[in-house]
Amino acid sequence: MEMLKDIKKMDKDYLDKIFVELEKGMKLSKCRKCGCMQGALDELEAFFEEKSADYEDIFVKLRKFKNDMHSREYNCLGCEYCYPAVAVNHFNSFLNDEKLNSHENDNCSDNRNKSWPFVPGEYYAFCEGSGCPVAVSTLSDAELAEKLALRKPAKLCIVGKTETENIGVEKVVKNIITNPTIRFLLLAGKESRGHQSGRHLYCLWKNGVDENMKIKMGDHKSSRLSNLTLQEVEAFRRQVEVIDMTGCEQEEEILSKIHEISQDVGKTCCCETECAENILYKVEDIPAINAVKSSNVELDEAGYFVIFTEPERKRIFVEHYSYENELLNTVEGNDAKSIYHTVIRKGWLTHLSHAAYLGEELAKAELSNELGFKYLQEGA
Repeated sequence: MEMLKDIKKMDKDYLDKIFVELEKGMKLSKCRKCGCMQGALDELEAFFEEKSADYEDIFVKLRKFKNDMHSREYNCLGCEYCYPAVAVNHFNSFLNDEKLNSHENDNCSDNRNKSWPFVPGEYYAFCEGSGCPVAVSTLSDAELAEKLALRKPAKLCIVGKTETENIGVEKVVKNIITNPTIRFLLLAGKESRGHQSGRHLYCLWKNGVDENMKIKMGDHKSSRLSNLTLQEVEAFRRQVEVIDMTGCEQEEEILSKIHEISQDVGKTCCCETECAENILYKVEDIPAINAVKSSNVELDEAGYFVIFTEPERKRIFVEHYSYENELLNTVEGNDAKSIYHTVIRKGWLTHLSHAAYLGEELAKAELSNELGFKYLQEGA
């Protein structure tokens, strides 16, 4: 596939790989309704729009893909081969090679004031620093994670899902190496066929990564861990043992295994001399700030917005007006995120309070289309 011949600062091989995967996916009706494809197109569009002067043809092609998308019907189908996920992996590889996402200037001391879990996400955390040696990933099964959290078994430090083989795996690693009490990572629940996060986690622990930060998985294609360093990966591999119960959805079996593996660990899960070397970040408590509702949204010099919906087509429309009531811009889409990001990129917001207000209203508008209730915009 021949793309642009005059590409500057762009690795043509990666670009070709990205669009090969996207084009294959866009030929499938299921992909055009899927959150995986929507998310991939949003990420790529945001990157190339900022560089549209150099990559105009690419940006136009991405816009065409987005216009060909249908209303989103599901977040992820767990397909055996996920075209947008592979495309994003190629994109992340390009970013690494261009050093746009490198760790060369990372400074661990900048992270020392983070609370734990170090990386936020859809987790249930119970550990307060001692006596909790087990972390559980339920892979794509969020319901199983909730059930285990409600049981709150002794020795369980944290439980949650891990759906993706790149960002999801990275979050697991960072949260484990910032809590030295964790000595076991138990994999359970349904594996996502399209992403295989469980297999990636197990192979990461067993085999490590190559010089390109790709997980060593034999002949199987693996993702690049763009947001981890080799030091972090090796700390993870030294700190924990990964227990593979992938496919097990029985609460009692999982609880029994948690009890069994935690018996080999003393009252304190980590001796100071052995695990101190693995602590890459010093985690300190951050005082909680109570949220206080503001009475009004500040007037935004850039203008105001009128939002309305078309439920039959599940469309959201936003009109941007000056304070002289002159229509300045219009934007429409099927989901709040796309519209919100478009408004931000266009520079139509100048106040944070106005941005928060718009985000809240767009979320309500999208929900009204999904659930069938009438959307009415609240005054700012």
